[in-house]
Amino acid sequence: MRESDWSSDVCSSDLFPSHDRLWCMGGVVSLLIVNLLGVYIPLLIRQGIDELQENFDLDRVVYYAGITILLGSVMWVIRMISRMLIFGVGRKVEGQLKQQIFDHLLTLDPSYFARNTIGDIINRATSDVDNIRRLVGFAVLSLANTCFAYAFTLPVMFLINAKLSFLAILVYPVMLGIVQLFSNKLRVQQQDVQEELSKLSELIQEDLSGISLIKIYAQEDNERSAFAGLNQNLLTYNLELARTRNFLFPLLEGLASVSLLVLLGFGSTAIAQGTISVGDFIALTLYVERLVFPTALLGFTITAYQRGEVSIDRIEAILRAEPKIKDAQQTLPLLPSEVKGWIKADRLTFTYPEAATPALDQVSFSIAPGQTVAIVGPIGSGKSTLANALVRLIEVEPDQLFLDNVDILKLPLDALRQTIAYVPQDSFLFSTAIRNNIRYGIPDCEQPRVETVAKTAQIHPEIINFPQQYETIVGERGITLSGGQRQRTALARALLMDSPILILDDALSSVDNQTATAILQSLSTATHRKTVIFITHQLSAVTTADRILVMDKGRIVQAGNHEDLIQKPGLYQDLWEQHQLAAVLQSQLTVESGVGK
Repeated sequence: MRESDWSSDVCSSDLFPSHDRLWCMGGVVSLLIVNLLGVYIPLLIRQGIDELQENFDLDRVVYYAGITILLGSVMWVIRMISRMLIFGVGRKVEGQLKQQIFDHLLTLDPSYFARNTIGDIINRATSDVDNIRRLVGFAVLSLANTCFAYAFTLPVMFLINAKLSFLAILVYPVMLGIVQLFSNKLRVQQQDVQEELSKLSELIQEDLSGISLIKIYAQEDNERSAFAGLNQNLLTYNLELARTRNFLFPLLEGLASVSLLVLLGFGSTAIAQGTISVGDFIALTLYVERLVFPTALLGFTITAYQRGEVSIDRIEAILRAEPKIKDAQQTLPLLPSEVKGWIKADRLTFTYPEAATPALDQVSFSIAPGQTVAIVGPIGSGKSTLANALVRLIEVEPDQLFLDNVDILKLPLDALRQTIAYVPQDSFLFSTAIRNNIRYGIPDCEQPRVETVAKTAQIHPEIINFPQQYETIVGERGITLSGGQRQRTALARALLMDSPILILDDALSSVDNQTATAILQSLSTATHRKTVIFITHQLSAVTTADRILVMDKGRIVQAGNHEDLIQKPGLYQDLWEQHQLAAVLQSQLTVESGVGK
């Protein structure tokens, strides 16, 4: 590994702000002073030994000892300053990187997290960032110290005695060649370790999230086996990396010590021949010892560098990811309070990547402000895709989808999503109090308003029966609540935003028909009516909708109100008859169950 490569990689990376580089440079300048003093002290000792050899004077001994101790103390203080500066930069970079990664992840589309596992992302944001901290701290410190030690020590050694100095450092080119030979191997092995660690993190995160499913299907043994396999792979790669290090580092240390043995062997002869003085020999010995430590430390520096280099690549892979859905270069102003709620689709078409057929195929409709429109159809007919298109969770072509006669692609994303309250199929709740989950969009909302939307969502009576009522902690992803309770809490959260448009994507699937109908009626009879788009499979809940859109295979095949559609042969009539049959069967099962008791 060439030294220029090291400095180039570390200093040119966009991961390190300019002010951090200034602090780092301050630490490097401190190391420069330390090494200048480190070169001067052996010269001072040489001068004292040669002087005292000719005329021993106790006062001069005290003088040289005092000066040496003083300079050594100054060196120690400045070295501590350099360590605090450089290691401090490492800690600052660690904190800044974590914030930068988190901020950037919030800008990315849901599709990014579908392609990249959460476990791997977490591993990069923790383990890889820690490796970069070590690179900026230990590796930079060690590298700068090694460069200065060689740059200042070697010229002085050659000025004292070129022949002895040449013999003493003859082994160092061999050491540098070995370092270069092993650097690529260490990098590949370190990358293998990082990737296996990510796989292990992914499995742990996934299994802990799905622990209930694992127990339901009694798959503990299979998961143990899967973990054992990944853990064994990680162990294998770690052992390979350890074997390489355990061979390389002692080899470097041994070769570094050879230079001292060479100096002792040839230096004693030179003193006997009068070629050098005893002071010269002591100075050369001190200089060789100065080079032994940074050279022996080179192996550990390589490890820190290789880890950091791999981690920089992995972190930059996240930071280079661009959101596919973002604001247009020129957007039109949008105030949610001024939105009327007109929604229009004009031959809306969308095809998922690598899909053979479009999920939405020439879909056209118009929804007036304040209307409650139900969208029904078989699974896979494109209902959820349409909902995602309205809030731009997927990107459609221009001039296909409009809000108040304005192409939604020309509207600012933040404003558009404040205008549309969207409750998806997966009612995600945070592991905090129910109150905080409901007021997530408005964290400082007062309790009366929270209770009002909870009543509209038909969840308030159940909340007040909980031991801590609105302070009840719902657990991770709302695990302590039933499916219906989670969905109604998510609905209350959306209602609190008081957006002019509300989209419910099968958001009441776990709620009984009677409650779902009551919720829709309360929305349609509110003083300030919202434009409500209600996607559902519960046909009994859509009978009161102003209009029903029936979708099949990405197209709208029927449209009208409930009374009209059940009179016309078609998909809606078939779905309604299936719904009625299911209701009759359910009623019979309930009666039979009661008789059996």
